[in-house]
Amino acid sequence: TSVSFDLPQTLSEPRVPSAVIDPSVQPSLTLYAKSAVLMDAESGRILYEKNGYEILPMASTTKIMTCILALENGDLNDYAEVSSYASGMPKVHLGARSGEFFRLEDLLYSLMLESHNDSAVIIAEHIAGSTGDFADMMNRKARKIGCDNTFFITPNGLDAGMDHYTTARDLAKIACYAWKKPMIRKIVKRQQGTITSLNGNTYTFRTTNKLLGNMDRVYGIKTGYTRKAGHCFVGMIQAGNGKIYISVTLGGPTSDARWADTRRLLQYADTLK
Repeated sequence: TSVSFDLPQTLSEPRVPSAVIDPSVQPSLTLYAKSAVLMDAESGRILYEKNGYEILPMASTTKIMTCILALENGDLNDYAEVSSYASGMPKVHLGARSGEFFRLEDLLYSLMLESHNDSAVIIAEHIAGSTGDFADMMNRKARKIGCDNTFFITPNGLDAGMDHYTTARDLAKIACYAWKKPMIRKIVKRQQGTITSLNGNTYTFRTTNKLLGNMDRVYGIKTGYTRKAGHCFVGMIQAGNGKIYISVTLGGPTSDARWADTRRLLQYADTLK
């Protein structure tokens, strides 16, 4: 079943985007987001685009790349120590205490479900020794994936000026790369989780993905919000034709607008043959 979201009355009507791909292919969708893309995850083909090359901050959708690097460079059974710097991250955070130890796999659920900023820093410091060195790894990986208009400063996407940015096209590429990893697919399909540190403290959290469990065959992937970035989301649907499609919306004016935009994109994907 599908879920509908009522948009606030204060929102002005969205503009019909100008087509930057073949107008005969581009659907006539109206979106509130500043930038959006719908991509075939297997082929990388763009099926819908609104300002897909516009440079924008991406908030916590950044954590998709953090998760990728943790899986490619870490051992899920390793224990990562919480530094005083990590424990001082602002909300949304797990609330981990300095000196605690967490299994890396558990931190990935915290990272991707409720988008904890401290978990991102714990992971980054465990993998690379510092968030700066981890950001270097993130940028090298982005280039390898083919994202030439993306630059990372932090592992969590907290506002870092316009030096931390991406485009809807690049973020869709990163998401398509991530979706090929079975562990990421397993993580983002979960609606809630509970983890226990080596020190014996237990933490419970829930997904921030409001479409999960409320829209057929939607399983991911990641929300994001900061004042500068607005409301962002990277979505995923396994359409009726069996294909996987990735949606990206950046710069949404409200949370409800973000979900409405994503539903329009993924519902369109579900009609494709």
